[in-house]
Amino acid sequence: MHFSAAVFDMDGLLLDSEQVSYDTFSQACSELGLAFKEQVYLSCIGTNAEQIKKTICEGYGEGLDYPRLRDCWLDKYHALAVDQALPIKQGVVDLLQWLTSQGIPLAVATSSGKPTAEAKLGNADLLHFFESVSTGCQVNNSKPHPEIFLKAAKSLNIDASKCLAFEDSENGVRAAVAAGMQVYQIPDLIQPSDELKRLGHKVRASLSEVLLELK
Repeated sequence: MHFSAAVFDMDGLLLDSEQVSYDTFSQACSELGLAFKEQVYLSCIGTNAEQIKKTICEGYGEGLDYPRLRDCWLDKYHALAVDQALPIKQGVVDLLQWLTSQGIPLAVATSSGKPTAEAKLGNADLLHFFESVSTGCQVNNSKPHPEIFLKAAKSLNIDASKCLAFEDSENGVRAAVAAGMQVYQIPDLIQPSDELKRLGHKVRASLSEVLLELK
């Protein structure tokens, strides 16, 4: 593989946060007397705040008090995932250290908001690896649109076609592929469907496997 930069998703890829988000959304639904609509929730993974709102409101219908659900969910989530350090996924530090040693510039392309993203990465002592952090609040179009990956590539002054992209979610993979990047998927909560695999990206169990390949 020929590449000049690497762009990483954050949640579920660098940080073991997706299960926390899943659990706290389920808890918020229970506390507010709402059904936990798992497929509605899962379709939100990898998308930014505006897209999450749209997906949940469509999935739950007009009677939903979305601000109340969002606030309850985020209060629970932030207590576990922002106010304290999250576990780092397998192989993350070794891969970041190796890429840095090879002179490869690194960026983050996350659907989280900027303060939240920087807090999470800082708590995990990962922020220093990255030259830029592009976030969901800085783009007009959520993943699976490629805008955030194109923004990340531009921030590094590298053409998107010369970037490796690392993702866990379907929405993220579709965005990175559409941006023209060379894509590795490390699935977290959901395994890729046969339809997604037809995009031709690489699917690996961990970033440790990726590091062995790149070496």
